[in-house]
Amino acid sequence: MERSQQTGLSWLGIVRLGLVQSALGSIVVLTTSTLNRVMVVELALPVALPAALVAWHYAVQLSRPRWGHGSDEGRRRTPWIIGGMGTLALGALMATNATALMATSTLAGVVLAIVAFTMIGGGVGAAGTSLLALLATRVAPQRRPAAAAITWIMMIMGIVLTAGLGGGLLDPFSMARLSVVASGVAFIAFVVTLLAVWRMESSTSAPVASAAPRTPFSQALRETLVDPKARLFAIFVLVSMVAYSAQELILEPFAGLLFGMTPGQSTQMSGIQNGGVLLGMVLVGALGGFVGARGRGWMRGWTIAGCVGSAGMLGLLAAAAAVGPGWPLLPTVFGLGFFNGMFAVAAIGSMMGLAGQGEGPREGIRMGVWGAAQALGFAAGGFFGAVGVDLGRALMGADAPAFGLVFVLEAGLFVASALIASRIGAPAPSVASPVTGAHHVQA
Repeated sequence: MERSQQTGLSWLGIVRLGLVQSALGSIVVLTTSTLNRVMVVELALPVALPAALVAWHYAVQLSRPRWGHGSDEGRRRTPWIIGGMGTLALGALMATNATALMATSTLAGVVLAIVAFTMIGGGVGAAGTSLLALLATRVAPQRRPAAAAITWIMMIMGIVLTAGLGGGLLDPFSMARLSVVASGVAFIAFVVTLLAVWRMESSTSAPVASAAPRTPFSQALRETLVDPKARLFAIFVLVSMVAYSAQELILEPFAGLLFGMTPGQSTQMSGIQNGGVLLGMVLVGALGGFVGARGRGWMRGWTIAGCVGSAGMLGLLAAAAAVGPGWPLLPTVFGLGFFNGMFAVAAIGSMMGLAGQGEGPREGIRMGVWGAAQALGFAAGGFFGAVGVDLGRALMGADAPAFGLVFVLEAGLFVASALIASRIGAPAPSVASPVTGAHHVQA
């Protein structure tokens, strides 16, 4: 049976927590995109170096279950959010300094960067997991789809604002200017987080922990993993996130190699894709808010529809690889973004419902287990997508069939994800209104 607070979180409260997602996104884009470019272009270091650091920050997020369990056992989730954001902000500053150090001492800079990206992964894991757990416990069931849409749209807004404003402030580029911009982004993000969570868990709110004896982490993790629905959901997250992320590193090269797009045109294509993502998120959030209190299992249905639609769009991309420049690529990419957005918001919203099921306070560790599966899926998806294209080109001797094969494999993973989601089933209804169904995506 699902547990809920005696009063659901207001729309203003949901927006405030969405600001935390914006802060997370702003720091993460700085460390995974800007520093990536500086290492490769300005410092002429191997592309594998920033790729390995980003992969390492995902690997560190396998610790999410531990952070989630800690917030379950404590009386508040807010300290974990603040502590995680503080660690993330300091890690971003350290990563910036490490990048500057690479210009004079590559080895020392890499060692410092490993420490920094460890902090980044740990900070994202602690803050992001606890934030999702707080949303799961405080948002009323009928508001979950809209809450998922709001918080993830705000995360994208944080990424866009940081990329736009921060990118403008970086010119003319220098390491000193990069340090100033990074310091500003980290400081603003941390202050925004403090303001967003201030008094969010007031003394009148039901505490996270009850008076029951504390459960050891190993026992809580074992109980979560032996729960059939939680275990199946973790598999769903892993498979769907591999499918979701596998095209990220290959879509722009695909457009350049097979459709002759310039770097500027392929970047604009990515903007069109993100526009589709936002539209899909808004649609599911708006319709979910209207239908959520009236229908049963609808979020699971939206999740399945998003997966099937994404598979269809990837199949069309495989056809585009065979046809070439005559194919309407931009509408196809927009459609992929649209169904990805549908899938993401429906999955996150249904995850909130599933997290509150089970005996005792388990939202944090469940979110942690699924967050760890998601991080693993993201890391594996990006790696296997890129390696798959390289292997395909080597074996088949041409770009088109290599890209087409990877897109077909991704489509198959989305179909498998839809089948897994259909088996998870809709959670049992609460007293007030029907509860929802199944999944998760990152901060």
